[in-house]
Amino acid sequence: MTAATGQSSALPPLALYVHVPWCVRKCPYCDFNSHGVGRGAELPGEAYLAALLADLDADLSLAADRPLVSIFIGGGTPSLMSAGFYERFLEALAKRLPLAEDIEITLEANPGTLERGRFQGYREAGINRLSLGVQSFQSHQLAALGRIHSGDDAVAAVKEARSAGFDNLNLDMMHGLPGQTPELALADLECALALSPEHLSWYQLTLEPNTEFHSRPPPLPHEETLWDIQDLGHERLESAGLGRYEISAYSRPGRRSRHNLNYWRFGDYLGIGAGSHGKLSAFDESGRLRIERRWKTRQPESYLRRLQDPRGFLAGKTQIEENDLPLEFAMNALRLVDGVSMSDWRAHTGRPHEELLERLVAARNKGLLMEDAQRLQASPQGLLFLNELLALVSDAGTE
Repeated sequence: MTAATGQSSALPPLALYVHVPWCVRKCPYCDFNSHGVGRGAELPGEAYLAALLADLDADLSLAADRPLVSIFIGGGTPSLMSAGFYERFLEALAKRLPLAEDIEITLEANPGTLERGRFQGYREAGINRLSLGVQSFQSHQLAALGRIHSGDDAVAAVKEARSAGFDNLNLDMMHGLPGQTPELALADLECALALSPEHLSWYQLTLEPNTEFHSRPPPLPHEETLWDIQDLGHERLESAGLGRYEISAYSRPGRRSRHNLNYWRFGDYLGIGAGSHGKLSAFDESGRLRIERRWKTRQPESYLRRLQDPRGFLAGKTQIEENDLPLEFAMNALRLVDGVSMSDWRAHTGRPHEELLERLVAARNKGLLMEDAQRLQASPQGLLFLNELLALVSDAGTE
């Protein structure tokens, strides 16, 4: 521990996020940095690969010789890029940074027929986990969400992924869809469970700013229906052997997403690619831990031009102030069903856990926290009302 803060003298684990910003068509609910290009568009793969590696080279010193514990390639639709693209990227990456022996390398993929034939090549390139953006198996819901695949496409994609050798598969599913009933939501889950995924992300549709759905909201289910969907769906997933370990994440034993766990446990991550974000820790000359958030140029064309620009790819950065650390840490850690130990709290925020416990009496009285002096852990009620709990944690860190 450093005398100044009480924080651990060891840096947290390091992961890598890679952003591929292109997709066939922008979905009306999507607020990610994605840019629709239409079917059959020729993407600047060679230029983007060169830019990614130059972006990474500029950030290498921030890794501080730590091995990468996970890599997540997100988007957009990363499966628009060829297997050869990722093979060359991963080979170049391994020459620049040490990789953990059991590293998890995830690629987000679209279940549409456009990319499915590439799964074998992705597996041979070194990608060992696929995350398929299914969202729903029902045609009318997929149409409402602006998706370009069908339920049959999703089933075929899973079968092809299995044939290609993928034994670690996540399905992204949504609930609270326009006009959805509990019966329809459970029917979607039954279709997903029939495919025996190792991991399932099941999250509620929300109307995010700067999206088409936000400006023209679809008719969403009433609050009582949403509660019924959540309760019934959670019970069904648990009974099928998919244990909930985060608000929206379920997995079979030993198949939790390492990359997302690193986020939620306040680990570090490099971010490369157009619009990517990173979080990096370092000790200053006084031995105090400093945490910085960084983000890269957002527009793909501007990002590619930065390859020849002495300013590089960085668009901005900001340091997390000490008074903000409790909320920053809690926003991630309290999403975990098991929470975190009080020693983790002190290591990441520099706050003594005695101070925290004294100031969280209101949260415990409201039933939002578990009664465990050794852990900071949301109760089932606290997971449902996480924003209220986070506000109390934030106050505890700043009063």
